[in-house]
Amino acid sequence: MTWWGKLAGGVLGFMLGGPLGALLGVALGHGLDHAMGGLPIGFEKPDPAKRARVQRAFFTATFSIMGHMAKADGRVSEREIALAESVIARMELSPDMRHRAIELFTEGKREGFPLDAVLEQLRLECRRRDLLRMFTEIQIQAAYADGRPGPNKQRLLLHICSRLGISESVFRYLERITRLRQESAADVRGNAGPTPQRPMTRKPTLDRAYMVLGVESKATDAEIKRAYRRLLSQHHPDKLVSKGLPEQMLKLATEKTHEIRRAYETITQARTP
Repeated sequence: MTWWGKLAGGVLGFMLGGPLGALLGVALGHGLDHAMGGLPIGFEKPDPAKRARVQRAFFTATFSIMGHMAKADGRVSEREIALAESVIARMELSPDMRHRAIELFTEGKREGFPLDAVLEQLRLECRRRDLLRMFTEIQIQAAYADGRPGPNKQRLLLHICSRLGISESVFRYLERITRLRQESAADVRGNAGPTPQRPMTRKPTLDRAYMVLGVESKATDAEIKRAYRRLLSQHHPDKLVSKGLPEQMLKLATEKTHEIRRAYETITQARTP
C-alpha cells in the first residue's frame, strides 16, 4: 500500500473516528491504491447521519473481529477463511467492498488488535440490542467454522458478549442455533464434519424447530406464537436495515427470518390435529 492511499484512507476513516475509523481507514487505503473509485458504506454521499455511522461501524467490526476470532487459537484454518468468504459471498458484495472486507479480516489477525476498544465503540454506535445480537451470532459462526471451538475461542466469545451486554443465556441460545446449522449441513452431506455455516435449508426436525424458537416442547401454543413473533420482530430485514444494518447484510437477515418461519411452520403442523 502506498503512503498516499494509507493517508487518504486514514482521513476518511477519521470520519467514523476511534479504532473502527482507523481500521476502516486502513481498509479504504488499500482500496484506494487498487481502485480509486467507490467509497465504503455511507460515503457515497457525505452524510453524518447516525444510520450511516452505524452501518460503517457494524461492517468494520464484523470483519475485523471475525479475523481476530480466526486467529484466537494461534492459526487461521482453511475452513475459517472459507467461512469469511461464504459470508462475503452471501452478502453479494461488489469487488471493491469484498476487497475491503478481506482487508478488515486481515487487520483483525494482527498483533495488538484493539479488541476492547473496537467492541466498546461498536456498542456505543449500534446500541440496538437486535443489531448486537446479529453481530454476536456472526462471530459465533466464525468460532464454529472448525467445529466446536476450543477454550480460547470460547473465552473470546464470552468476552465479546460481556462487552456488548449480551447475556449468557442469549449467547447459549445463539450457540445452539449455530450447532443446529452444523448438524443440518452434516445431515445433507451424510457425515459429521464441520462446514462453513449456512442457514438450515431443509425442513427442521421437530426438536430442532423448538430450539430455533428457543422454547420447550411443552410450551403452549400462545407461548410459541409469542416467541415466533418476537424473533421475527428482532430479525426482520427492513427493520434491521432501518436501524443501521448494512444493506449488504440484508440477505443474512432474510435467511434468518426464513429459518424462523420454517421452525414455526414445523411446530404448528405437528400440533394440528
